[in-house]
Amino acid sequence: MRLLSNRLNIYIFSISFLGIIAFFLSLELKPYTTSEWVTLFALTGSVLALNHFHIQLPPKGNTLSMDSTVFLASLFLYGVDTTLVVLFLNASIFAFTQRESAWWKHLLNFAIYSFMIISSSYTFIFTGGEVGNVHLKNLIPYISALGTYYSVNVLLVGIYFLLSDKDSLGRALKEMIKDSLATYLSTLLLSLVLMILLHAQNLFGLFLFACIAFLLSQAFKQHFELYKEVADKANKDFLTGLNNHGYFKELLEKELTAARESEKPLSVALIDIDDFKKYNDLFGHIRGDQVLKEFGALIKKEAESKGYSVARYGGEEFSFLMPNTNSQDAFKFLNDVRKKTNNTHFKGVESLPYGCLSFSAGIAEWEKETLNTTELLNKADQALYSTKDQGKNLVQIYNEHTDYSVQRSLNLEKELAEAEHQLKMFLSKDVYTYRHSKRVYQYAVDFSKKLNLSDHERKTLILGALVHDIGKIEIPRDILNKKGKLEAHEWEIMKKHVTWGKEIISIDKKLEDLVPLVELHHERYDGKGYPYGLKGKTIPKLARILCIIDSFDAMTTERPYQQTKTFAEGIAELRKWSGRQFDPQFVEPFINMIELTYNVEECETLLAEEIG
Repeated sequence: MRLLSNRLNIYIFSISFLGIIAFFLSLELKPYTTSEWVTLFALTGSVLALNHFHIQLPPKGNTLSMDSTVFLASLFLYGVDTTLVVLFLNASIFAFTQRESAWWKHLLNFAIYSFMIISSSYTFIFTGGEVGNVHLKNLIPYISALGTYYSVNVLLVGIYFLLSDKDSLGRALKEMIKDSLATYLSTLLLSLVLMILLHAQNLFGLFLFACIAFLLSQAFKQHFELYKEVADKANKDFLTGLNNHGYFKELLEKELTAARESEKPLSVALIDIDDFKKYNDLFGHIRGDQVLKEFGALIKKEAESKGYSVARYGGEEFSFLMPNTNSQDAFKFLNDVRKKTNNTHFKGVESLPYGCLSFSAGIAEWEKETLNTTELLNKADQALYSTKDQGKNLVQIYNEHTDYSVQRSLNLEKELAEAEHQLKMFLSKDVYTYRHSKRVYQYAVDFSKKLNLSDHERKTLILGALVHDIGKIEIPRDILNKKGKLEAHEWEIMKKHVTWGKEIISIDKKLEDLVPLVELHHERYDGKGYPYGLKGKTIPKLARILCIIDSFDAMTTERPYQQTKTFAEGIAELRKWSGRQFDPQFVEPFINMIELTYNVEECETLLAEEIG
């Protein structure tokens, strides 16, 4: 028996002792006839069988054991004496067959069941229930007895969790009630069904119920295995078999909540295989996929040895979730994994700069000031790219005192170059959209300097401004370049560019933060925009800012289907629709930026020359 706290030892001893006393005080020993012994052993066998063939319930794998169904049906039909004898026989056989379990657990379990059955019996009699009388008038006593049975179980087990320091009593009770209430309601209904079968058909009714329970157990087992298989496919990366990006974020949300409540450490890490593009260029994507698969198996084994979760974050990036681990321990673990990766042979990696497979990693530890998972991942991302700047094949912990601004600037320039490469697709199809996107990008650069944005928000706004109309590449050329107002059906096609843009951007996981800007920059503050009709601050902040920038440029430059406005007229329009189309929080700051940064008359002259 493992070492337990003194209070928990006292509780286990007290409940076990009092339960046994209550059992003997409530049990009236009497001689049983042969038929009564047959009934007792049949009930006992049913309890043992139902304990073995339990029903497994998705999504958590909770089990519905129907032993309580037999105890309650026996209590209502045969009385407390018979039920306690069945409990004793069942507990004795179970303790004998499950000798690997600690003896005190068997004793405590027996005592708790004794309390549950005895207290339910008193409740049943007190509320007017008649033993052996299967009648609708007993419905209230049935429900009352079950309520007592359930409450005693929750209370006694909840106190056990409190004293074992596993959780607070309130949280333990809350979790137990949430997970077991539906189970006990099912138990009540099934106990009534069994009671009716026993009353009508005696032991054949019990046999019939056991057969139904067995078939249900097998059906639910297959259903649960199918559910697990589907859930695993939804949560796993097809190539590596690791958790996928979305499931990793779900796990991170849960662990971050747990860390806040328990104040235990939590670290996350992002790792990126070095020079993997070069490997793909040399050997092709099929060989590259094989390396990803083998590397995934290596880091999965290492993570599981520590109880960590690992996921494929996207492309050649992977992520680690390390609960109860501070940043220093996380560093030691990942550095060991890095060295093991360097020393593991992967076919063809001798052609890479280090002559082996290597990765760069960034670690961030949760702190009380950390707002959410995005901020935590951003810190790990900054540390990761700092290692890239220092020569790769390194592990680094995020340090709030380190200035990452130079590296962030280099990263932004690189991502801007990639985004602009995508944007140049418009040059051959719609030069207007290309020029519009470049102007919106410049406005975003200037406006982001005036706003109180984090570095991540600033980068997201700038990149989002550059590619916000990427979906227009899917719109037919005759609609894009049509002179005059669009027909209704043409306008509906035009509006779809936000959805098509989202689909294009979503292909690259690195650009997922841009999705809200691409998809939602035509939502209106008053809820009359598209594609979803979002209203007010349900629209993401950066999308509300981009809406102002995009609309201002659209108003002040020539478009095929509307008259061009001057800068002064555009400013007037922004003020007119502030609080309706545009978020008033950002309208005046944007206007102020335009007036301070740009010479309005000069800008209008330049635009006129560009149009000409």
